[in-house]
Amino acid sequence: MKQRKIPLRKCTGCQEMKNKKELIRIVRSDDGEFSIDTTGKKSGRGAYICPNVECLEKARKSKGLERSFKSAVPAEVYEKLREELADING
Repeated sequence: MKQRKIPLRKCTGCQEMKNKKELIRIVRSDDGEFSIDTTGKKSGRGAYICPNVECLEKARKSKGLERSFKSAVPAEVYEKLREELADING
């Protein structure tokens, strides 16, 4: 039997290719609102990031999320993401 292909995505912080389920998806909806997509099914443009604060800081410093979303990301979004990552990591 043929083995199924595992979907890989690149983290916008560390630039590593990882299993899609290991990463957190951040979505920008059509009206410009940013949110964390826990299901992976929300509509809108998505970017992936590792579930740790270090990768979020790398993405912020290198403007990885801005590049992925092709638009500016407000500072409030990074703060909200930092809080949600802290909740996820405990």
